[in-house]
Amino acid sequence: MSASLILNDPTLLQTNAFIDGVFTAAPNGKTFAVRNPANGEIIAEVADCGADDIARAIDAADTARHSWAATTAKERSAILRKWNDLCLENIDDLAAILTAEMGKPLAEAKGEILYGTSFIDWFAEEARRVTGDVLESPFPDKKFIVLKQPIGVFGAITPWNFPNAMITRKVSPGIAAGCTCVLKPAEQTPLSALALAELARRAGFPKGVINIVTGMDAPAMGETLCADERVRKITFTGSTEVGRILMRQSADTIKKISLELGGNAPLIVFDDADLTEAVEGAIASKYRNAGQTCVCANRMFVQSGIHDKFVAALAEKVAEMKVGDGFEEGVVQGPIIDQQGFDKIERHIADATAKGGVVVTGGKPHEKGGTFYQPTVLTGATRDMQLFSEETFGPVAALFKFDKEEDAIAAANDTIFGLAAYFFTKDVSRIFRVSEALEYGMVVSNTGAYSSEVGPFGGVKASGLGREGSKYGIDEFMEIKLMVIGGV
Repeated sequence: MSASLILNDPTLLQTNAFIDGVFTAAPNGKTFAVRNPANGEIIAEVADCGADDIARAIDAADTARHSWAATTAKERSAILRKWNDLCLENIDDLAAILTAEMGKPLAEAKGEILYGTSFIDWFAEEARRVTGDVLESPFPDKKFIVLKQPIGVFGAITPWNFPNAMITRKVSPGIAAGCTCVLKPAEQTPLSALALAELARRAGFPKGVINIVTGMDAPAMGETLCADERVRKITFTGSTEVGRILMRQSADTIKKISLELGGNAPLIVFDDADLTEAVEGAIASKYRNAGQTCVCANRMFVQSGIHDKFVAALAEKVAEMKVGDGFEEGVVQGPIIDQQGFDKIERHIADATAKGGVVVTGGKPHEKGGTFYQPTVLTGATRDMQLFSEETFGPVAALFKFDKEEDAIAAANDTIFGLAAYFFTKDVSRIFRVSEALEYGMVVSNTGAYSSEVGPFGGVKASGLGREGSKYGIDEFMEIKLMVIGGV
């Protein structure tokens, strides 16, 4: 264990893949280093598995799926509930592991653990509420019955920016439905996944129900999941580019697909908005996780009548943000996950300022060095800038001025993406009008923080397929079967 990572229960820091109920090293003994992005320190050396290990995990999941599907919903619910309780009992350690490997502030990490457990808790209940139908038969001697049955083995591929919650949001509904899982976590953040595996083991999941395979060769591992006929569903959160690849690779075996892909979220502030509410909402949306979320506001459109006041109020708040190691007291923004992400922010700022954008606050690498970046507000943004069409994935608020409502809607919709959108207004009729006009899977008014296990999460257009969470989430892991009984 890293000297700077002190856990109440050191056994939660697992470093081997979890296959068929056992933590196991890569057959060749290979490992890869997991580093703290705040200081570059190696936290742990983790098993560097590959495609063959994914295949072994699929074997285990396929063997386990029949007996797991045969358990009652009440039994599955009880085990999920135990997993939820264990996560809450170990929240401090789970948050510490998350902050160490991902970098977000500790308080924010604890918030993610609570968000993650909310899906386990929710789907522990939904397991017991899966219902079919008895249809009115068109024939006097036949009965029509509709069943919902688990789809079977599913493959899950999760990102680094929410290394706990993206796992529970995908695994919980599948397990609740009676499916079994093979999960590949992001190579930057495998430790949160393995800690969840250890708690799942303690909760009593039978071997083979949850399998977590760590490794650096993500393309080969993903291709193995997609090519295997026994894997009947793929669920993925990540870039649109990779989502397209997974769709193509899954085509030959006709898999069910759930994709939560890139975003380019607009945030619109109308003249009649509450200024304080709009600024607070913009900060909550834009700067959470250092802007490294797929639903954070990437383009802020501010109506001309409120523009200058909004810029001044936002810049004042942003300039006060404390940047640093996530374990430091009072820190609200940690480091960017890696150099690639840092370089993209630099590239977007350089392009914007070259095209007339003005940095009001921030706009430079932070004095702490490494991949820390100053929280930034930039005005004068235009549609020819890279940050209009590309997701910055960093703490940069780019502000565009507009005059008419229809202009803001047109600009907001001028993207291939359609995940989340935000706007602020006190006009009730405008709330309904704009909500319906924005081409996004989630449209949020007068708040910047909304994620919950109760609401369906997902996008349209190039932002993905399917929905996670909510009462709809478990259906993504079910097949509908029609039973026709004749001679009755």
